[in-house]
Amino acid sequence: MILNHLWGLYAHPLEEWQTIDNRHESLRYSLSHILLIACIPSIMGYYSSVYLGWSIGAGEAVYLTHDSALLIAVAMYFALIAGVFALAYLAHWMAVTFGAKPTFTQTLELAAYTATPVFMSSFAAFLPELWFVVCVGLVALAYSVYLLYTGVPILMHIPEERGFIYASSVVTCGLILLVIILAATAILWTNGIVHPMFT
Repeated sequence: MILNHLWGLYAHPLEEWQTIDNRHESLRYSLSHILLIACIPSIMGYYSSVYLGWSIGAGEAVYLTHDSALLIAVAMYFALIAGVFALAYLAHWMAVTFGAKPTFTQTLELAAYTATPVFMSSFAAFLPELWFVVCVGLVALAYSVYLLYTGVPILMHIPEERGFIYASSVVTCGLILLVIILAATAILWTNGIVHPMFT
């Protein structure tokens, strides 16, 4: 079952990380998890922007056309997957510095499962109020960071002291990747490559 670790990461994360470490899945399994979970923000972004409308401040709700929202959703889907892979690659590259020798599949598991709460937070788009979505997103981001700090010593097999520094480095890389994705989005948006059409 692709999502068999999902509930455990919320209910008992430390035990679930141990379970993940005891039976590492294949690269295909981790990839299936990422491909499935990345659908949620893309679908929710499309649905909320076409059918629910986004409320920003006290103005009227803003809607996108079907074609425009679909293009943005597809671009978001691939950007999210690329972001998880980039984070996994950076975590794998940095691991040697901290005395760990994980496989790329292990770092991909770490990146995929720690990104899951952020991806799941997109269900907040059922109430597309900007303040609400941002608040839910911040809570999900904080939980993702918590998962990272608890998962690194277990999956990477390094002491907690070094694990803390390693996890902090991965968090920093993750934030840099987020800024790069946002900057790329702004560049594509302003140059008219991904230009939203409003109804």
